[in-house]
Amino acid sequence: MPGGSDVAGLPGVGRRTRRGATLGTRRPAPDVPVPASAAWRDGDPVGRRQFADLGPFALESGGRLPAVRLAYETWGELDEDGGNAVLVLHALTGDSHVTGPAGEGHPTPGWWQSMVGAGAPIDTDRWFVVAPNVLGGCQGSTGPASTAPDGRPWGSRFPLLTVRDQVAAEVRLADLLGIDQWALVIGASMGGQRVLEWAASAPDRVEAFAAIATCAQTGGDQIAGFHTQLSAIAADPRYRDGDYYGAADGDGPHVGLGIARQIAHQTYRSAAELDERFGRIPQGAEDPLEGGRFAVQSYLDHHGDKLARRFDANTYVTLTRSMITHDLGRDRGGVEAALAQVTARGLVVAVDSDRLFLPAQSERVAAGVPGAGPVRYVRSAYGHDGFLIEEDQVGALVTDFLREGASHH
Repeated sequence: MPGGSDVAGLPGVGRRTRRGATLGTRRPAPDVPVPASAAWRDGDPVGRRQFADLGPFALESGGRLPAVRLAYETWGELDEDGGNAVLVLHALTGDSHVTGPAGEGHPTPGWWQSMVGAGAPIDTDRWFVVAPNVLGGCQGSTGPASTAPDGRPWGSRFPLLTVRDQVAAEVRLADLLGIDQWALVIGASMGGQRVLEWAASAPDRVEAFAAIATCAQTGGDQIAGFHTQLSAIAADPRYRDGDYYGAADGDGPHVGLGIARQIAHQTYRSAAELDERFGRIPQGAEDPLEGGRFAVQSYLDHHGDKLARRFDANTYVTLTRSMITHDLGRDRGGVEAALAQVTARGLVVAVDSDRLFLPAQSERVAAGVPGAGPVRYVRSAYGHDGFLIEEDQVGALVTDFLREGASHH
């Protein structure tokens, strides 16, 4: 889920080779068309979602949304003094369903169950946890698939959003929930960008933050990678410039969205892992010399198809653009000046093999925030997805960080 992929969705169908590589799944049955959009819509099962209506909303780009709604989920109970609130911010293709089983309204289990829950590092018996679906998302919050005032989906008319806009919406959510200060704001990848924006834009409301596998400002290599993903979606004729919501199943932009996911997924994993896990092994009985695929091609096809069946292309575009424009230092005198103004205690975590958000970008954050301390490293062969896969390492770092915070009180 980006970053970051669906760890629960790693291909497990197929044979395991002597080298330990689990080969990709078979192609999906052609008689199961991909929906034009898998966005949550009013009338769909609500599940554990709650909804906050935030009213009209002026945007950093000069645009305006006449009404904004955020979907969110909560776990645990808020203390009388409100001092035990934790905000969890999801990555690119995540949502509010951080923990809990799959069920009506939630086709997949929580994406960070190792981190949030009873007895977990963020223990819901101790903490009141809030997880919103980001502004611009497709799982209940206002986004391109939402209904505009004229009764049609926003589609191509949806305005440009920035990370700063997304955090401003989450600040209003905190107001509605009566939370004056978060004991912890935590997130990884795109969620980590919002963590840092929270710490910079509302320093009095963030006691501590954990920014995992993220950056304070996207760099040229990241913008280039994001651009190719956007181009893949735009090039799909079924994208229709973003106005595809009336299309039949199988007639939406699933090809472009799937290719975008494949491009992204390469950055979520390390070169060493893909070489070791797949190498040049053919996929099943397919022969690459006869037009068949290698196993790694099947693996990427699987992830592209899987995302297209649970996400929305316009949301992918909207959120990717917000990452492209992410710059903590904009109108604040530069990144270092912005980081220097952060007053929260900070945990900065990097994955040593990450090739999406490079460790050097975490080092920049840790060096700039007065209360951050040194970068803590997750050692992983998996690359960026290590923040999801190496749950023991990440969990131990968060547990220790929360324990240190308790000792300061």
